[in-house]
Amino acid sequence: MKKTTILFGLFIFFSSLITAQENKIIDIKIKGLKKTKISVIEAFLLIKKDAVLDSTILSNDIQRLKRLPLVSNAYFQVHKENNNNFSVVFIVEENHTIIPSVNFWTTTSKEFAYKIGLVEHNLFGRNMSFGGFYQNNGYHSYGINFRAPYLFSNRLGLAVNHTNWISEEPLYFDNGSANYKYQNTSFETMLMYELNYKNRLELGLNFFKEKYNYKNGLTSTTIPLELSINKFLLKFVYLYDNLNYFYQYVEGFKNELYVQMVTSKNEFQDDFFVTWNDLFYYKRIGEKGNWANRLRVGLSTNNKSPFAPFALDNNVNLRGVGILVDRGTGSIVYNTEYRHTIIEKGSFVIQSNVFTDAGTWRTPGGKLSDFTDAKNIKIFSGVGVRFIHKKIFKAIFRIDYGFQLTNGKAKGLVFGIGQYF
Repeated sequence: MKKTTILFGLFIFFSSLITAQENKIIDIKIKGLKKTKISVIEAFLLIKKDAVLDSTILSNDIQRLKRLPLVSNAYFQVHKENNNNFSVVFIVEENHTIIPSVNFWTTTSKEFAYKIGLVEHNLFGRNMSFGGFYQNNGYHSYGINFRAPYLFSNRLGLAVNHTNWISEEPLYFDNGSANYKYQNTSFETMLMYELNYKNRLELGLNFFKEKYNYKNGLTSTTIPLELSINKFLLKFVYLYDNLNYFYQYVEGFKNELYVQMVTSKNEFQDDFFVTWNDLFYYKRIGEKGNWANRLRVGLSTNNKSPFAPFALDNNVNLRGVGILVDRGTGSIVYNTEYRHTIIEKGSFVIQSNVFTDAGTWRTPGGKLSDFTDAKNIKIFSGVGVRFIHKKIFKAIFRIDYGFQLTNGKAKGLVFGIGQYF
């Protein structure tokens, strides 16, 4: 009994000695904030006052901060106060977060179209996004979006979206295509939970109504001239993010998995399942270069239907191919590009860009062997330029010119906001 008591006493003594020698954080300061509430950043940080000084946690906090829309750059300093007590100072460079957007293009009927929007990515200085858009492409569309990834805690958040989208879209049949007026009115709610600084889960419910009205082109006895469908969508997203940002440069891996189940009650469209996975890899090359890669693999229920979910489109996968050129029930796309900073003056940056986009599709009702069929494989290459403001969130205006290398002579300019991927 006495021996056990002595051993226990020695254990307590050495444990206390080790604890006393640990470096302790006695103060945390945050500098550089102008709009953002300090309490928002304090709640967001994983490191806390009175905790043990841990450089790994500090580095993770910096990496998480750089992913926030309100942050253009961040770093920390550690100061020794006395004995084993330290203070930590986080220096945050804020972005300008009220972002307008303007896009213009021509529709499938060659009409001029435009889309304007405005989003505040740091609403009330609390790291919440709120905004909307208006679109005129011969029809009037709008959307309203709210996103607060850390609304309830530094891990749990909420997003709410409403969209009324109207456009003229082609539907593809065996012997041709037809143009339909398409309308989608949706209401969506999503819960977001951050498991740790690299892993995030999202679960969403979307109630929407689709309407199709025939405009012109091929008709089919199996496809109605008018169709109105109420649908319910269950969405699951898993995000792994290990990217490190330094202004316009990115390095590391990122993976996004999307799973959706859509149910509806009608004779023309069955319930269907769709999933796709995006794998990103970025590599810094020298001081001014950045190699970027994206591999997308997607599959859906293989119905022989013109309503297939995977579109072949300029703004989604292959630059230069055109607008909604085709649809499929499976997709494999690889995008790779080299970005090089050619001018950097203060917060203004111009990047050049050389890219190759390659993709293949499974036709609706087709086989997996469609992916290796030469007629379904398309490869585009081209050059582009980026105009970037380092202190404004997503202030990247891009222009790309792509031309087809295989199975055709398609080519064209692609404009957009933000990097292509």
